[in-house]
Amino acid sequence: MNRYGLIGFPLTHSFSKRYFTDKFDREGITDSQYDLFEMPAITALPGLLALPDLRGINVTIPHKQAVLPYLDRLDASAEKIGAVNVIKLEADGSRTGYNSDYYGFRQSLVDWLTLLGRSSDGLKALVLGTGGASKAVTVALSDLKISYRYVSRTKTTDSLTYDDIPSVINDYSLIINGSPVGTYPNIDEAPVLPYQLLTDRHLLYDLVYNPIETKFMKLGLDQGASVHNGLRMLELQAEKAWEIWQR
Repeated sequence: MNRYGLIGFPLTHSFSKRYFTDKFDREGITDSQYDLFEMPAITALPGLLALPDLRGINVTIPHKQAVLPYLDRLDASAEKIGAVNVIKLEADGSRTGYNSDYYGFRQSLVDWLTLLGRSSDGLKALVLGTGGASKAVTVALSDLKISYRYVSRTKTTDSLTYDDIPSVINDYSLIINGSPVGTYPNIDEAPVLPYQLLTDRHLLYDLVYNPIETKFMKLGLDQGASVHNGLRMLELQAEKAWEIWQR
């Protein structure tokens, strides 16, 4: 039996296990299983990697950067981003890190803009949060020639604060929530934005997928903005992970 799984902490509500279990059933893949490996500390990783039937791992919060010292090599996207969400255990026993979040976000954004009849030309983005997921987002934005600014609670040379948003919101029509704010069970929370200043030109992309419609999205819809959740990104990154593991 080929084993795959997800490491992170906590793993109470895992998209990946449901997705891969359903995929294996749907596609008649009978020689594989997908498990959750809840891992409070990354120091437990070597023990997991020693399992003889383990073929690949997905990595989620808070370990996307902490896994780097345990890998033998990174592919180009992971190296550029500095975070890993897919590990492939090679036939020779080595470990390669990949970032399929990059692919999932980039492809889902391109597909959404196409559906809306919008072009990425001249588009400018605000990226809320500076964690591992946001790093994949900003590399994808750069490759799509979409300029961006980070937004965080503390002002730096590279980021704005939430207090700065009212003065720039007219210039940045794409707003991406790369933070966990609004994720179940905290469904009544939303990033602190001047939602009353949003218009039908604004595009709100929430990397959160549970709930399907977050408060961030609802507040955007109230102002006529177009909204998108993180479910399609997750589906695309999961399929990319499977493709990596099968190479």
